[in-house]
Amino acid sequence: MSDPHSHHMHPTVQSAVSDPHGDHMTSPDAGHGDHMMMMMQMTFYFGCKNVELLFAGLVINTPGEMVGACIGVFLLAVFYEGLKIGREVLLRRNQVNVRYNSMPVPGADGTVLMETHKTVGQRMMSLAHFLQTFLHIIQVVVSYFLMLVFMTYNGYLCIAVAAGAGFGYFLFSWKKAVVVDITEHCH
Repeated sequence: MSDPHSHHMHPTVQSAVSDPHGDHMTSPDAGHGDHMMMMMQMTFYFGCKNVELLFAGLVINTPGEMVGACIGVFLLAVFYEGLKIGREVLLRRNQVNVRYNSMPVPGADGTVLMETHKTVGQRMMSLAHFLQTFLHIIQVVVSYFLMLVFMTYNGYLCIAVAAGAGFGYFLFSWKKAVVVDITEHCH
């Protein structure tokens, strides 16, 4: 009877040997000595060697390449934040069907106040809505690219994503609309 806690390998499982840098795994039975398989990093690390970025052919191997990648990722995150705010600005510009609904609301001292609500809309079959849809697709794709960059767990790239998002928010968020309720009263 075998110990359930023993660490024996199943006979059909091939063993893998790590290279001296721990960046690649190679199977001794692969048949080709140069056949390498990238291993996905599962913890945060700071490194500049064999960092695969989004696509199979885009591998970072030097500090200079890492600096370039960080600048590119930073700018992509800034673009993402600008795109989010830009879509809001375009949406406000292209709003149609503005309606104001007023309804009486009893005041604290027995008086009647009028509360006004603004309802806005947009036509489905309009150039503005098609543009919003196209920009939404770009925004979703860029957001997933940034998520995948962060999932490399490379500390430099993660910092570039966070710094770019923060800088982009700083640059563009002050243009965001602030909704002020004109019926709100201080007591």
